[in-house]
Amino acid sequence: MILIHKFKVAQRSMERAMLVVSLRDRIRNDEIRRRTKVTDIAQRISKVKWQWAGHVCRRTDGRWGRRVLEWRPRIGKRSVGRPPAHWTDDLKKVAGSGWMRKA
Repeated sequence: MILIHKFKVAQRSMERAMLVVSLRDRIRNDEIRRRTKVTDIAQRISKVKWQWAGHVCRRTDGRWGRRVLEWRPRIGKRSVGRPPAHWTDDLKKVAGSGWMRKA
């Protein structure tokens, strides 16, 4: 995921700024993470995504969140190239196609 990679790069940059450390100092990222005691952004994003998915899956009142997760367009032409990623693709990769029961 390109977006998560950009978040991780930005987080490492901010952590170096917090410690007033330059890239030229050649301090490893795990050492910087240990000094700052900041949670990894990728882990936090994954945790919040699972929490929200579980919250939406438990709803039974028919609100739009659940319908959006289950919606698939009936017609339409797909563009040439790699198919676009869905929000649920990461959840399916970890938990399989029955991710809604596990969430």
